[in-house]
Amino acid sequence: MSNKKDTKKNLVFKNRKAFHDFTIMDTLEAGIMLEGSEVKAIREGRINLKDSFVRIIKGEVFILNMHISHLSTTHTTYRPDERKDRKLLLHSKQIAKLFSKVTKDGITLIATKLYFNDKNMIKVEVATAQGKKLHDKREDMKAKTMQRETQQILKGIK
Repeated sequence: MSNKKDTKKNLVFKNRKAFHDFTIMDTLEAGIMLEGSEVKAIREGRINLKDSFVRIIKGEVFILNMHISHLSTTHTTYRPDERKDRKLLLHSKQIAKLFSKVTKDGITLIATKLYFNDKNMIKVEVATAQGKKLHDKREDMKAKTMQRETQQILKGIK
């Protein structure tokens, strides 16, 4: 029973670079259209969200530049492109809401997390974000190091 919980925790893939480069404003859960071998590859952890981003093209939402590696067990003649555009599944009202936010200056859509939900379906967390300036990144790094140092000191006291 505990093995299932452990594997579910391991099947959450985060885009850590997004939290460093952007200020996250709102998040939204979306489904994703994948092929069978891609789902198996994701279960094995062969996914990279680092350079991925989300675009609205002709009223549909796509995730671009997300890398899903091939499995060794996949048939050689049937191998989907590793970096192909994958469609995200959202309601039209949600797409319209995202489009209204993105048309503002400096706001973009990024994929922050990919995970399996309770029904064992793959979901993508899409966030509206605003880019950080260099000084903002430095301030965040300072705050993180200060937090880490205080935690270490508190552990040493106990």
